[in-house]
Amino acid sequence: MEKYIEKAKVLVEALPYIKKFNGKIVVIKYGGSAMVDEKIKASVIQDIVLMKLVGFKPVIVHGGGKEISHMLNKMGKESKFINGLRVTDSETAEVVEMVLSGKVNKDIVQLIQNHDLNAVGISGKDAKTLKVHKKEVDGYDVGYVGEVNEVNTGLIKTLLENDFIPVIAPVGTDDNGDTYNINADYAASAIAGALQAEKLIFLTDVEGILRDINDKSTLISKIYVEEVKEYIENKIISGGMIPKAECCALGIKKGVKSVHILDGRVEHSLLLEVFTNSGVGTMFLGTKEN
Repeated sequence: MEKYIEKAKVLVEALPYIKKFNGKIVVIKYGGSAMVDEKIKASVIQDIVLMKLVGFKPVIVHGGGKEISHMLNKMGKESKFINGLRVTDSETAEVVEMVLSGKVNKDIVQLIQNHDLNAVGISGKDAKTLKVHKKEVDGYDVGYVGEVNEVNTGLIKTLLENDFIPVIAPVGTDDNGDTYNINADYAASAIAGALQAEKLIFLTDVEGILRDINDKSTLISKIYVEEVKEYIENKIISGGMIPKAECCALGIKKGVKSVHILDGRVEHSLLLEVFTNSGVGTMFLGTKEN
């Protein structure tokens, strides 16, 4: 009997969050190990399905770097990175679009539809959803890597209004119609801001922001936007976590209510963060209340 009572308590704890976020848009950036490990992949999809069934409006923006590198390797083409961004010549841009908009995108759509929910896979090229310009990186030419100028939310909103889960590949076009690879974190942040989403959630391969990277107990559960610069200067946020934190801050500045960094390697981390009092990752919020 006790185990059933505990299950009931979990549901009761989730109730206020279900009420609060019913009908609200939640953008989920899906990437890292959560896309590779089959057990975790199933867990993430289950979480998104449950969120949809209790009234959330999930929007998925996915990466696929490992799959792109694997395909390029099969072609005998070396992957090169500058400041964490893939150097993308015209041939690589074709591979990126094929892998992201084709295989990865449609695999996610199918996983959702296996749960009898409707999903539609699109890329930023569809309905000119993501308009970009060539990204400049500290004087380096990284090729067809795009920075988002504008998000046309029309198609995304149409899908949401018709009870579909949009699954978006981070590929966009410039004013000349050229195809660009977009860092999925930045694409998710731009899309969440344009949709004025209630939440933006990054599934990563880390627990969140740690005061001491060697001590998991030092997880910082809440960070305000004005603290980000200080954390970077003090090297609490460093390395590859800097652009991730900057994406979180950018999302808040664009109008997202809260942004979360979660460890996508933990089963059901989405549900634990969204539906429990304690949460499991780091949450970014706007200006501190006095």
